[in-house]
Amino acid sequence: MDALLLGRRTYDIFAAYWLNQADGVDGTIATRFNSIPKYVASRGNPDLGWAGSTQLGPDLATAVRAVRDKHEKVHVIGSLNLVQTLLHERLFDQLNLWIFLIVLGVGKKVFDGGEVPANLTLLEPPATSATGAVLLRYGLAAGTPSVGDMSRPGRGVEE
Repeated sequence: MDALLLGRRTYDIFAAYWLNQADGVDGTIATRFNSIPKYVASRGNPDLGWAGSTQLGPDLATAVRAVRDKHEKVHVIGSLNLVQTLLHERLFDQLNLWIFLIVLGVGKKVFDGGEVPANLTLLEPPATSATGAVLLRYGLAAGTPSVGDMSRPGRGVEE
C-alpha cells in the first residue's frame, strides 16, 4: 500500500497504537504505516498528530477520487462508516471481506441498506486461516446485477 484512508475513530485507534510499535513485534507494519500518507474522513476537527496525516474535505467523494488519482494502492482498514460511503459511491476497485466466525447477536453491518447495486467478481479462491477466518477478495465489475426470473424455462438460471 502507498496510502491509508481511514475514518476518524479508526485513525485515533491506529495513531495511538502504531506510533509506539516501531521496536515491537509489529515493527515492520508500524514502520510502513508511520511512513505513508494517511487520509482521514471526519466531519469534525480531529487531532492529526500522526505524521503524514491529512483530513479530507467535506465533499468526500471528490476528495477520495483525488486520493485515488495520487496513489496506486490505497487501503481502507476498518472504518465501516467510510466503507459504506465508498460502496455507495462505487469508489473502490477491490473489496476484501474477512469473515470471522463468531456470533455477537448485534453489531454494525457492512451492508446496512442504501447500497447501490454493484456487480462483484471473485478475484481468487477463498483463503481460510487455521482459526477459521475466511478472506474473500472481490473486484468491482461492470454493470449492475440482475436477478433470475422464476417464470422462465430453467427457472431463471442462465444457460
